[in-house]
Amino acid sequence: MSQIISIEFPDYLANSMRMNKSEFGKEIKISGLVKLFELGKISSGTASKVLQLSRIEFLELLAKYNVGFLNVEDLSEDLQNA
Repeated sequence: MSQIISIEFPDYLANSMRMNKSEFGKEIKISGLVKLFELGKISSGTASKVLQLSRIEFLELLAKYNVGFLNVEDLSEDLQNA
């Protein structure tokens, strides 16, 4: 089951980033998931699943946002799943 989050923003916000509305929506989704990962609220596995990426692709994406990928909770989850 999926949920939809609606975010109201002025046109100039997307334009200022040289993006159309669709691209801007994708950027908000990605940056939100990256931030949740950075805060330790979700695992890289969860974020990659939502973004339909492999976990490695998500971890590589973190570099674009200057976010480290070594997360103690993620390592703990990996050890439990091993």
